[in-house]
Amino acid sequence: MVEFVNINGAKLAYRIAGPEDAPLMITLHGGRGMGDHRSDFKIYSQLSDKIRVLSFDYRGHGQSSLTKPYTFEQIVDDIEGVRRHFAGEDGQVIICGGSFGGFLAQHYAIKYAPRVSHLILRGTAASHHHEEGAIRTLEARIHKVPSFSVDMLRNKVFGAYESDREFQLVYFAMMPLYRETFDPDAALKSNLDGVYVAESHNDLYSEQEKYFDYTDRLPEITAETLVVVGDKDWICPPENSKLISERIPGAELFMVENANHGVHAEKPEIVLPKIRTHLGI
Repeated sequence: MVEFVNINGAKLAYRIAGPEDAPLMITLHGGRGMGDHRSDFKIYSQLSDKIRVLSFDYRGHGQSSLTKPYTFEQIVDDIEGVRRHFAGEDGQVIICGGSFGGFLAQHYAIKYAPRVSHLILRGTAASHHHEEGAIRTLEARIHKVPSFSVDMLRNKVFGAYESDREFQLVYFAMMPLYRETFDPDAALKSNLDGVYVAESHNDLYSEQEKYFDYTDRLPEITAETLVVVGDKDWICPPENSKLISERIPGAELFMVENANHGVHAEKPEIVLPKIRTHLGI
């Protein structure tokens, strides 16, 4: 059941499962302006026999309120607000972020290092430079997406949309890139079920937000870190995860064969047991 909590002036939609006295894991979804908590919760709530799993929609995403500003810093402070609300003033949490959620997870684990016991990063990158690799990968796989183009990736996905409708159509055109086994019927249903907020996307890709780079600050992360990536990840190619695992002290890199950007959704039977081992549950 979806519930709502007021954090920093925004009404945030969330789901939670697991024992109240268990360690809390906060999951951070991908998709600037279009992602939401549902798919992550469906997968990671399978861990709720041992931990408490909380997944929420950022402001300007999903079922949460369209409360500005839409910035990395504001969303990271919202994550801290969620932690304080559910884990108390000094309670530590597990942070699990993928793609854009992985950018935020790194930001949070740097800014609020003492609050993070474990960090799980999935299909993500330490800086905006991953976009260059994504463009190269698209050029090699362009045959998979006849209605998508390099210009759309550069100027729309990594730039700005004219409308929510354009946002939705472009995302549908690029969906075959995300999975090694593509189901067009499932993709259509997913696309129609999504919420697309061009303003949120555009603000988070603005000149002030787009050029994030945590590379030099990764050694400040103190959490026990697991970095998971599919070897076919097109938008955050594996070399990005390799760099992260080399920069965060003691981090472990876990690469999954024949999996793409949504490795946790494609290969849950491999990824979830690895997370259990990492967390000791």
